[in-house]
Amino acid sequence: MNNTLKSCIWALVLGLLFNNSDLYAADIYVSIKGSDSNAGTKAQPVATLNNALRKAREMRRLNDPAIKGGINIIIENGFYQLDEPVVIRPEDSGTAESPTIITKVAGTEVVLSGGISISGWKKLTKGMPGMPNHIKEKLLVADVADLGNSYLEFRQLWVDGKKAIRARDFNSEKMGRILSWNFPAKTCKIPLPVLKSIGNFEEIKGMEMVIQQWWAIANLRIKSVKVKGNEAELSFMEPESRVQSEHPWPAPWISEKTGNSPFYLTNAIQFLDEPGEWYEDLKNGKVYYWPRAGENMNTAKVIAPYLETLVKMEGTIDHPVSHVFFKGISFQHAGWLRPSHFGHVPHQAGMYMLDAYKLKIPGTPDKSGLENQAWVGRPAAAVEVSYAHHTGFEHCKFEHHASTGLDYKRGTYGNLIKGNLFKDIGGSGILVGTFSDEATEVHLPYNPKDEREICINETITNNLITDVTNEDWGCVGIGAGFVRGITIAHNEISDVNYSGISMGWGWTKTINAMRNNTITANKIHHYAKYLYDAAAIYTLSAQPGSVISNNYIDSIYKAPYPHDPEHWFYLYTDEGSSYFTVKNNWTPAEKYMQNANGPGNVWSGNGPKVADSIKLKAGLEKDYIYLLKKSLLNKYNQPLNSVESGNGNELAIEIILPFEGASSAELSKSILVEICREKGVSASAIYQWNNRLLVYASTNEANGLMRQIKARIKDAEVKLYTDVFYKFERKKHCGQEPVKEWDNIILSTNLVSDTKMQKEYLDYHATQFEKWPEVAKGFCNADFQQLRIFKHGRQLMLVISIPKGADLDKLNPRTSLNNPRVDDWNNLMKKYQEGIEGTKPGEAWVFFKKNN
Repeated sequence: MNNTLKSCIWALVLGLLFNNSDLYAADIYVSIKGSDSNAGTKAQPVATLNNALRKAREMRRLNDPAIKGGINIIIENGFYQLDEPVVIRPEDSGTAESPTIITKVAGTEVVLSGGISISGWKKLTKGMPGMPNHIKEKLLVADVADLGNSYLEFRQLWVDGKKAIRARDFNSEKMGRILSWNFPAKTCKIPLPVLKSIGNFEEIKGMEMVIQQWWAIANLRIKSVKVKGNEAELSFMEPESRVQSEHPWPAPWISEKTGNSPFYLTNAIQFLDEPGEWYEDLKNGKVYYWPRAGENMNTAKVIAPYLETLVKMEGTIDHPVSHVFFKGISFQHAGWLRPSHFGHVPHQAGMYMLDAYKLKIPGTPDKSGLENQAWVGRPAAAVEVSYAHHTGFEHCKFEHHASTGLDYKRGTYGNLIKGNLFKDIGGSGILVGTFSDEATEVHLPYNPKDEREICINETITNNLITDVTNEDWGCVGIGAGFVRGITIAHNEISDVNYSGISMGWGWTKTINAMRNNTITANKIHHYAKYLYDAAAIYTLSAQPGSVISNNYIDSIYKAPYPHDPEHWFYLYTDEGSSYFTVKNNWTPAEKYMQNANGPGNVWSGNGPKVADSIKLKAGLEKDYIYLLKKSLLNKYNQPLNSVESGNGNELAIEIILPFEGASSAELSKSILVEICREKGVSASAIYQWNNRLLVYASTNEANGLMRQIKARIKDAEVKLYTDVFYKFERKKHCGQEPVKEWDNIILSTNLVSDTKMQKEYLDYHATQFEKWPEVAKGFCNADFQQLRIFKHGRQLMLVISIPKGADLDKLNPRTSLNNPRVDDWNNLMKKYQEGIEGTKPGEAWVFFKKNN
């Protein structure tokens, strides 16, 4: 039985369990009004989930006959503040016939919260040092919970379910730009003028810097500040200072073209200057807040996170947890304090670097050209699962979390994540699979001797993931590491700051633990809000038998501070990606990246011409559409990249090869195919005539294509055509909509060398639509969709677009049918044209053949 069939069968079994588990099952009730000394009946409920689990554990230990059909732990309506994580152990396991279901009373709301309420807000009567006087009257203050040896420390605050903003120097979505980064000295210079209003900047303690760098951000605790003129030099705390300045990818960037890395500063009372911002004075146990309009702090529910993890489902490799399910439960208010204690310098997808540096001599046993090393840790999650099988979460809510929502970490298989909401989450919505152990360098392939460590045959379906990655921007909607047989289907992902789905780890072409993974029928939109080098679907490393199909991808944000404004994609197979089938994915344009891929990838039928039925079937299925009421879309009205800007600029690149035989031409063509794929240009954009190769595409990667072609195809003459001096458009000139799919026919000729005649030729075309309207009428009759004529020196490239599958030889005679003026035009133009090098005597136009 193959893995896909097994996964489908278990999904069916789990669905039946969720729907029929109350048959002949034992019920244990939990209530806010209950007592842990009670029996756990409906009349005498217990007070905590932990105690209910203990009762269920005892019933299983004693083989109580009441549990033949399973155990239902039924939680009554209420907000349950957890003092410690709920831990589910191997002894809590059920069986296929007798599962444990943790659920709620129908029609109620059950919240398991890792937060602590903050109340007793008062008007501020006495300011803090550094607090501007005009701000003091706007602020309220409250006491922070006293935990005995310390006050409650937190990095998030929610007021009536809305996340407040940790005080920062730049308000709204704005950021500053660093001036420089001194890597040997581990210091950064920033401009001072924006900070002049806050007093003595050098004396502010506890500040953090958030800096954007390529596909990640970093949180750096500021150790000291030195002001000189209009500049401030920052140094940072260890260990993040060392890691930040030693690791090469991703790093701060300095660019005259796009601007230096953006940043903002946070965690100082001096920055608290607008409604919705807060600051914690941890030394004195106070929190300050400037209420938003309409907020009544006497009645508002204000919550700060206390626990980092609310639920831990923990088995061992020999004694896993099994057949325990959550249904309809809301998990809220998990925090994450590592950035406050150690800083946070992510490598990718939120995995933070423990150590990282550039190699003096590149190369490792797996990767001869590798020039860097890194070891990473994994961020905390609100719910963590390890060594568990046939468990699941259905119709649950994961909201208001500092880091990951749900994380299936290691040694799990046959689990189901279905119909859940993931919203307002600081990190990734869902993570699954190993992302390198802390002791293992990240570029090494993962292939454990005991395959029970691998996360296998997991199903993630019909979840809504929205407004996640809102603190660690480099996290993802759904992130899968070294996984096998995973199915990610029918999810909707929106409002993420980096990529929607990321699958794979290791940057390696070497065969590893991954294979037979499927990403299908998902709807991903409004992504890459801040960070580029991103895609709706992104992959790494060899994954034999894996398929990306039938997804609907749209609406990528126009990021305000990207390192490269054009380096965004709809689909992105990155380093080492091998043995993928990528087919039938609807995207607004064919803007894809295939960077340093391995063998065996097959791309087929992707782009805007994919059938509309693919779009209609993608995303949440009928029974889960109700989740869209919770969707959060573009609350700041941020502009989107349009299809036009995604398509980029029309261009043609001609590569004229030395005459060295057919084998040399084929080798050059294969190199050109690889270059185009790396730059997101389809191989179908390549054409050939004799010793000439041609790329015709709409792309913003012209400079990158030219550089790569010149560097990798030796001794070739390379010509860039961007001068389009003539355009015929079917919609404009015929009053008809163009067809959805067409073929491009490309021809080339030279203008005669006489410059006066060249000008005459161009003048004729500039006035053709007014003085020779019969020519455009002929193009309309022939069903031409568009025409373009490019010019480079004397050479012309004519691109005729006709309906897909049509025959130009049959269409072309229709241009002059009952229209003799077209013949007059063609005869007139002949005197201006002559063949390019290599044509036969009397031959003017040559046809470039499309690459198959």
